Amino acid sequence: MAANGAQVVVVGGGVTGLSAAWWLARSGADVLVLDKGVVGWEASGRNGGGASHYHSPLFHEEQRLWPLMDELLGYPTEYRRERVIFALTESDLAAYHGMAAEGRRLGYSVTDLDTQQVRELVPMASEANLGGVHLHYGGHANPQRTVQAYAWALQDLGGRIRQHTPASAIVHAGGRVVGVETPAGRVGCEALVIAAGPGAGFLLESVGARLPLGYGRAEMIVTEPAPLMRIGGVDGNGLYGRQTLRGNLAFGGGPHEWIDLAPDGPAARPSSPLARNLARRVAELMPGAAHLRLIRSWAGVIENTPDGRPVLDRLESPANLTVATMSSVGFGLSPASGHAIRDLVIDGRCSFADIDKLKLDRFGQVGDDWLADRGWLPPDLADGAPRPFTVS
Repeated sequence: MAANGAQVVVVGGGVTGLSAAWWLARSGADVLVLDKGVVGWEASGRNGGGASHYHSPLFHEEQRLWPLMDELLGYPTEYRRERVIFALTESDLAAYHGMAAEGRRLGYSVTDLDTQQVRELVPMASEANLGGVHLHYGGHANPQRTVQAYAWALQDLGGRIRQHTPASAIVHAGGRVVGVETPAGRVGCEALVIAAGPGAGFLLESVGARLPLGYGRAEMIVTEPAPLMRIGGVDGNGLYGRQTLRGNLAFGGGPHEWIDLAPDGPAARPSSPLARNLARRVAELMPGAAHLRLIRSWAGVIENTPDGRPVLDRLESPANLTVATMSSVGFGLSPASGHAIRDLVIDGRCSFADIDKLKLDRFGQVGDDWLADRGWLPPDLADGAPRPFTVS
């Protein structure tokens, strides 16, 4: 392959693309990652860090791999096993008990917690909590550390990364991809992986493939450090998050503002009133954290498919094109999704799970007005008149 190309080109330097590139490099492939900005600079490096996706066909591989990742990568991810999820309402408690039952059905250990047991594990928790569940699986990792680890481990294997190199179009001939266009010229390849997050649909249009996506603004807040809890992964009150090893609390959790998106990304990334909403709900969940100051926040874009499930698929035409969009759950599944993408690229099928339900063609009957049907329109399009963004 020419110096300006690679055996496999991966478009997207987020956690899914980097994991896929690392898995491919482990198998001996010559891999080049292209990113429009800085690797991990979008949602991959700023999220709740959770790794507990029991609803995914990749779940068992996710759980197998996370405890091994620091050793496999050779760099720290700060992965910590287990999570505590506790309720402030009866409806939430019922939902968490349902989650616990599903975890047990899949063969994993879960402990039901009463009010006092929640407080023992989460000293900052509300005294008014109604109990919860302790997942002895799952856990969380540091998103920024993990992105670094994937990138460095890839480069240790000879993989290359080009930042500030957006792909604008896929070049194909004779039923196969031959390269991608970038501002620096055409980059050739023998196989292509599109893992460009919100930008994936725009790129696929250049080969006549349709990937319907809705785009939501997601926000997270980070506090000053608090005393370390025994288990740093804590969910509840509509929130997901974790405590860092330094003690900071990092939490997010809707509601999302649906936006329009251009191929080059959002026009702006302003903070919104949701930051105050998140802070209020953290204080409700953990009154012991109410005095902590917020030291930073993040606002970015996550992509969502019509059914909320990822797409992991090697297309029939072009035959050497693999598509990966994780529909807002990319971080935790990244060890497993990277493995699946490696299998699709090299072997044509996933070796460890049945992922047929994640094929792109399941959206063949989704109409062009699906965003309106689901109520996922931006505020200025939902009723034909601009209006300010509000949160509940």
